[in-house]
Amino acid sequence: MRVPILDIPVDAQTFDEAVNILAGWAVESQKRYVSTCPVYTLMIARENPQMRVALERADMVTADGMPLVWLQRRLGYPQAERVYGPDVMRALCEKTANREVRHFFWGGLPGVAEQLVQQLQRASPGLQIAGFYSPPIEEIGDTPNPAIIEHLNNANPHVIWVGLGSPKQDLWMSLYRPVLNAPLLIGVGAAFDFIAGTKPQAPRWMQRSGLEWLYRLIREPRRLWRRYVIYNSRFIWEVLRHHGVRR
Repeated sequence: MRVPILDIPVDAQTFDEAVNILAGWAVESQKRYVSTCPVYTLMIARENPQMRVALERADMVTADGMPLVWLQRRLGYPQAERVYGPDVMRALCEKTANREVRHFFWGGLPGVAEQLVQQLQRASPGLQIAGFYSPPIEEIGDTPNPAIIEHLNNANPHVIWVGLGSPKQDLWMSLYRPVLNAPLLIGVGAAFDFIAGTKPQAPRWMQRSGLEWLYRLIREPRRLWRRYVIYNSRFIWEVLRHHGVRR
């Protein structure tokens, strides 16, 4: 069930429902892409028309942060659960291990994707890997790069995991979706670093209580202060304006 949050569509669903849907999409011929959407991504979409279009075109927009889940439940969707990028990656890789589903990992700094693959194969020994690549940090551009298209299509994956960070990964998927053969693209941001072990992940109790942002802000204040201090504050203000009077 797609629920507008501040006029941005976000799917209200259980975690297991989402993973089961993705497992089916991975082996279908139709081309789809999935955006995992925390508060920051949603707020960027409200101020960036290209980003808004990228989320509107996505076949699934998951509630990647607890504030979005709490709001969905308040708006009348009690089944809503957090569908969090790192957990989705682990669960879908485990579910498709020992099946004819090939995964490609596109993103991360040099060496991260390789460590990520090692961790996932250790957890799911039957996981089929089509490849991995850490692209250089550069602008996406207005048209797809033929070399990227060739690289990914020659690898012949079913699922391409995109770890470029938001909003870059969402804009990338929107641009490249028509020209890539893989049935499914999934943007998962920091999942590459968390699962590879190159960055620590917040404890589960902080994730469940909506405090993961605080953990990450303390760990990387220079990089993340604007994302969490400014955009989280804007989100609270906008929610009170748009949704505060609803019961």
